[in-house]
Order: sequence, then structure tokens, then C-alpha cells
Amino acid sequence: MYSFNYLKPGSIKEAESLLSGSDDNKVISGGMTLLPTLKQRLARIENLIGLEKCGLDKIVLREGLLNIGAMVTHFDVSNSALVKTENPAIAQLASHIGDRQVRNRGTIGGSLANNDPSACYPAAILAMSGTIHTTKRDIKAENFFVDLFETALEEDEIITSVSLPKPERAAYEKFPNPASRYAMVGIFVAKFDSEVRVAVTGAGEEGVFRCQQIETALSARFLPESLSEINISADGLMSDIHAEADYRAHLIVELAKRAVAKSIAR
Repeated sequence: MYSFNYLKPGSIKEAESLLSGSDDNKVISGGMTLLPTLKQRLARIENLIGLEKCGLDKIVLREGLLNIGAMVTHFDVSNSALVKTENPAIAQLASHIGDRQVRNRGTIGGSLANNDPSACYPAAILAMSGTIHTTKRDIKAENFFVDLFETALEEDEIITSVSLPKPERAAYEKFPNPASRYAMVGIFVAKFDSEVRVAVTGAGEEGVFRCQQIETALSARFLPESLSEINISADGLMSDIHAEADYRAHLIVELAKRAVAKSIAR
């Protein structure tokens, strides 16, 4: 690891000012991806800016929306009484991210900013049409996730929180990698008054995406059996040493069925 300065600004305004001061300055939230990168000397920075004193660790209801601060850890999301009441699917999702160490250090803001193609949160935020709030603007989930490890964030932009509407029903199911528990395929299903939204993580060559075939079938009849005749094309899906694209296509349907059943039973 190359040497660097660790800065602890006392406000998000100060953090924003420090970040814009140099291209060699980077923000850290949980550090689940950044720290291993630095340890392997795959990146070199001048100043690492910690956000732990910036007041981004609150979970509140704001204008009917569940608002989760960027520095809220996976553990705190999974154990929040407010999250369990307003959106239990998010609490359940967070409780199965990585291992205990990851859940105690990793944050929702860090996960969204990193946009790992196998991360769990992007599927939830996209399926629920969430809004990512930053130091500059509000970005709808549809416009936020661009590609693998790429988002709409500008270089000097920091996520401050994410807000989510309350679905009628919602659930998340994933097929976890047995070693690190990342989603080889993850499905988040959310039913609202006017629509059903289904997002897939861990499978797409371009990252998280919505599955319109499943959404159409569930909009007509929100039951697992509605997906019995659905066949997902393997085009555009990832193949790697863990799973071929056609197997991931099969998992998308099967996990969607489980997610629907779970949301009905909840």
C-alpha cells in the first residue's frame, strides 16, 4: 500500500470541498472494495476522505419515503426497526450481505457508488424506483446505474442518502457464491399499486437490469405460477467459472418465483 493522508471532515460540505481539491483525493465509506485495491497497490491516492463525522448515518421517514443515510451499515439496515416496519425486504436483503465483518463495515452508499455487478442493493433500489441523493442533485435509479462499476456520479459528487417508496409487497432472493456470499444471481421483486418491478443483479454483462418478461407476467397475475412458462434468453448474461449464462437465465426465473412466494407470505 502506498502512503496517503486520512482526512476526517466534520461536515458533508467540507468533504465535498476536500474531494474537489484534487483528482488524487478519494472518498471512503466502508472501504470494502477500495481498501483491498489500495493494499494491492492497484491505486494511488494523496488524501483519503472519511465520511464518518458527516452525519450520514441516519434512517428516517421523510415525506412518506424511507430515507437511509449513505453511511448506514448493512448491519444497521438489517436491524433497524423502522426499516423492518416500512420495508422488511430491504432489512432481509441487508442481513445476508457478505459475512459479519462486511455487514459491520460496508455501507449502502458505498455499495451504490461502487456498483459491483454482483452487489445486492442495486437490484433493490432499481426495483423500487429509488432516488439517490447526492451533494449536487437527486438521481432516479433508472438513470444512476450505467455499466459495470460505473454510475452517473461525477468525480466530485458524493452520495448523501437514498430514499425508497413503500411497496405493497416486496422480497429479495439470491443464489449466493458459497465463499463470499455475493449474488451470482439476485432478484428483487416489488409490487406497487400501478406496476410490478423486477430487477436482476449478478447476471447481466452490463450490470443490474430490469426483467420486463417477468414484470409483464406478474402484472397480469402476481403469483409464482405466472412464471411457469417464462424462458429468459441467455443473451447479454454473464458466463464465468461459477455459472454459464444459460444457467443464470434459469436461476432468474426460479429465484423470481421464490421472491414472489416470499412477498405473498410476508
